[in-house]
Amino acid sequence: MNCYRSKLKCLALKKLILYSLIFLCLPPVFSQDKTVETSGDILFVALPAAALGATFIKGDSKGTWQFAKGFLANTAVTMTLKLLIDKQRPNMENNNAFPSGHTSVTFQSASFIQRRYGWKYGIPAYILSSYTGFTRVNADKHDVTDILAGAVIGIGSTYLFTTPYQQEHMELSFGKIDDTYLVGFKFKF
Repeated sequence: MNCYRSKLKCLALKKLILYSLIFLCLPPVFSQDKTVETSGDILFVALPAAALGATFIKGDSKGTWQFAKGFLANTAVTMTLKLLIDKQRPNMENNNAFPSGHTSVTFQSASFIQRRYGWKYGIPAYILSSYTGFTRVNADKHDVTDILAGAVIGIGSTYLFTTPYQQEHMELSFGKIDDTYLVGFKFKF
């Protein structure tokens, strides 16, 4: 059964990567619409907020720390490469094209969600990250190489620090009813 699940996860990841590449390589079907660019900017903030928020909602302090380490590593690598490589943006705005910071942040957040809490939550997050990459190409801020590098850096920084979430499987409880003391033990499968 585990081998079967592993194959399914691998197949799902391959499909996700293929669909993301197709999505990013499409010619700009959308006009240079400011709304598309703005939606990517919103996801740049919303995905990390959702990933971090999930750790607080679950009471997952270990996950909070893992997200923070991955986020800091991702930001450090991305900013260092931007300064060292000095690649000009396609719109000639400045020399901060490589790698895409928006994409590295959103893919770091999506991969954290997937790695920590599973594919059920990770697939929608990866789709939103891919869309963010698309918005950067569509806005003429990056080319596909910048986007792919950002995605690799984001995912890599997550996998350095993040482990799957382990819920408590055992619970011990004590109680008293009238003059009777109770001890309870619960195990979740």
